[in-house]
Amino acid sequence: MKNGLLIDYRYCSGCHSCEIACKNEHDIPLGKWGIKVAEDGPWQLPDGTWHWNCVPVPTELCDLCADRMAQGKEPSCVQHCQAKVMRYGTLEDLAKVADEIGEKAVIFLP
Repeated sequence: MKNGLLIDYRYCSGCHSCEIACKNEHDIPLGKWGIKVAEDGPWQLPDGTWHWNCVPVPTELCDLCADRMAQGKEPSCVQHCQAKVMRYGTLEDLAKVADEIGEKAVIFLP
């Protein structure tokens, strides 16, 4: 069964710990990323509230930490996510979680 990474970016705080964990795990050089936190905002909406999303985006360098998974561990970004917005699992399970979340959730497949 195929596995993937679910990112619930409703609650991503933009701490960048996923980026650092990935760079350390794979010894990725400066200027390249296995996962990169993109920011959309901040900007004010007409009703006076603010829009600001932080969205972790896996790149082509992401293999979901294949070496860690072979050892029965979760990907480094999932382990180190401070806001616990990342989940690793089967596509079937992740699709159910994404459906429950309903918005601002993405599933990444390497």
